[in-house]
Order: sequence, then structure tokens, then C-alpha cells
Amino acid sequence: MKLKTYFFIPILISIFVMSCNQNSKAKKHMQEEKSMTAKEILGNPDYLAMSYGGYRYKDPAIEPTLAELKEDMKLLSAMGVKIIRTYKVHKPQAENVLKVISELKKEDPNFEMYVMLGAWIDCKNAFTDEEKDHNVESEANVPQMEKVVTLANQYPDIVKVIAVGNEAMVKWAETYYVEPWIILKWVNYLQDLKKEGKLSKELWITSSDNFASWGGGGEEYYVEDLTKLIHAVDFISMHTYPMHDTHYQPEFWLKSEGQDEMTDLEKIEAAMVRAKEYAQLQFKNVQQYMKSLGVDKPIHIGETGWASVSTDQYGSDGSKACDEYKEALYYQHMREWTNKAGLSCFYFEGFDEPWKGSDNVGNSEKHFGLMTVDGKAKFALWDLVDKGTFEGLTRNGNPITKTYGGDKDAVMKDVLVPPTQDQIGANKAD
Repeated sequence: MKLKTYFFIPILISIFVMSCNQNSKAKKHMQEEKSMTAKEILGNPDYLAMSYGGYRYKDPAIEPTLAELKEDMKLLSAMGVKIIRTYKVHKPQAENVLKVISELKKEDPNFEMYVMLGAWIDCKNAFTDEEKDHNVESEANVPQMEKVVTLANQYPDIVKVIAVGNEAMVKWAETYYVEPWIILKWVNYLQDLKKEGKLSKELWITSSDNFASWGGGGEEYYVEDLTKLIHAVDFISMHTYPMHDTHYQPEFWLKSEGQDEMTDLEKIEAAMVRAKEYAQLQFKNVQQYMKSLGVDKPIHIGETGWASVSTDQYGSDGSKACDEYKEALYYQHMREWTNKAGLSCFYFEGFDEPWKGSDNVGNSEKHFGLMTVDGKAKFALWDLVDKGTFEGLTRNGNPITKTYGGDKDAVMKDVLVPPTQDQIGANKAD
């Protein structure tokens, strides 16, 4: 009997090893099959997009941990988000996000999350007291570009897009913007690497910038290098922010005609429809400019969003634009429009980030998230909480609950009715 036992042990071990190898190959095959291309992902309503920043503290030097990033990826995945956009690689967050996504894929072959990896681009003397030279680039741009190439090659199953710069050409970004030739130079550099086989040929290259920078605004942007850039990118990633323009370009927001018979709620809902239409107009302006150059390629929304709190010019003393109800309406409108139109919308953003904006806790830049830092789902996500979408998931160790304790009446008490042009004029006169 002992001889028979010893005879079968090597056979059992061989069977076990073969089984493990087959399971490993099957798991790897499943992961490879799950790896979609940018062309397949962008514009696909089954692959919702989100802009991502995971900073949880007032001090952005405090990096989110791997465990915190994993929490966020699971929450975003539960929302249906399958591609996120990051902004820079000189801090470890973006690289750690890629590491976390890779780990989650190994833990669960069905887990899908892809990345539009951003490289931050600055002009010379950006964010310093020295005179800015917008026609000369920062020395920091080279290591940014080297790093995105390294990461794209290290995680080809995850990184599907590289975006050169974030609002790096728009002229109101006075502290750092560059002239279009600098963005063009780096886009061409990446496209050449694709041709040489040093980057995946399926990797898409773009720049993520304000609609005006893509020719959807003033004629000051209509330069030859922008034309070359539009030809060079694989798609246009444009930003649109109707919320900001309730203050800077309020014509679409301040309406009095036809509102005499409307309830306050109807006025609010009509204003948010106008906000959506304003974003659509900016999209069409970019599209028309692109086609006037003889180019026809995809345009996606690289960034848009609506803050839930503001004590600055978008609050009660300004355009009265910000609250959770309006944020929810805007989110719903933008998802419905872009999903139906076959556009990706990298909505800004999943989670509040306290480091943004000024020291004022009511600064709108801190409150663009669909969730608070401590894991409270804002009104836009209440229906997902009701469905149990976030059951078993946490943020900062907290289970996901609703803001306002789930009391809609309390939400509506903080909702302000947009002013009319006449009211704004009267307030200024006072």
C-alpha cells in the first residue's frame, strides 16, 4: 500500500500544477480579453468616464494611500465608471492608481478600469513670482512626458489615452499656459513613438483643454499651430463649464422672459436645461471649427461639472448657481446627452477635494465631487444608495450614506432660485 501511495503522489502533484497553470492562463486570457481599446471605450455608454483626484486633506502633499485609492476605484466602478482621467505624473497618485487598478484586476478578472493619463504642461516660470514666458516651456515638461511613456508601456492594459496638458493653452490660465506649438510638439513626439513601435499603436493621444482653446471661442485662438494640433490628435478633449459662466457669461443664465407664470422649481429646472444647452453650444462651436479645417474626428467632453456649495460668486450673493439639487440636475442632463450622442464625458468629479481653491471652506472648487470626503453621497447619487449600489463599500472607512441624512426637504431648503438680469441690475444699483 505504501508503494502505491508513493507512486500516486507525483501524479497528483503534476495534476495540481497543470491545473494551476491552466487556471492562471485562463485568468490571464480573461484579463486580456477585458482590455478594450480607446476606440472601443470612448463614446461607449457602458464605459462611463470620470475625472479623478483622490486628495482628502487641505494639504495636497498628503498623498492618498493605496488602500484609499482602492476604496475609490471600487466606488467609481460601482457607479458604472470604467475609465478615469488623471492630471499629472510628477506626484505619485497617478502611478499608484495604476498599481491599484492592476491589483484589483488580479483579484477579480471581471474588474474593469481604464485610464486617460495626463501629463502636466507648464510655461517657463509657471507658478512663480518671475515673469512668465508663454512661448518657452518649463524644464519640468520633459520628465512629465518621459514618465507618461514609461507608465503607458508598463500598464498597456490600463492606459488607453495620454492627454498632453490640462487647460494648458487657454489664455486665462495666466500662471502657466503655453502656446499651442508646445502641445503640438509633444503630441507629435508621442505619435512618432507609436509609429516606431515604442508605444502601442492603439493608444490615443490628445490634449485636454477649454472649448475656446480648440477654436470654439475667440479668433485669438485661430492660429496655424492649433490647426496642426487638431490634425495631430486622435480626438479632441474639450472642457465646458456652464456653472462658471453663470458669473462670467451669464446671458444664458439670467432670464426673465416667460417666467412670470413659472414656479420657483420650474425656473430652476429651466435654468439647468439652459446650462446643458450652453454646453452643447460650446461643443458645436468646437465641432464646426474643426470641420472648417477639413477635419472630422471624435470630440469628447474632457471635463465638466457643477459645484454643490459656493460662498463666492456662484452662491447667494452671486449667480445663485450652486447647490446639490442643481448639481444633480446637471449631472443627469450631461450623462443623458453624452450617452445618447455617443460621447464620453469625464465628469468632474467623483469626490470633493479640500485642497482646491482658496482657504475659504465655501470655495466652490472644493465642492465639485458627487461624494464628500467622508463618503456621503450627494443628491445626484441618492438613487444609487437606495438601490444598494454601495453596499459593503466604504470611503475613509465610512459606509456610504446620503447627505442631509437623506431628507430631500432639507436639500430643497438650500436651493436658490437663479436671479434674472433685472434682479442682478437692481442688486448692483443698491
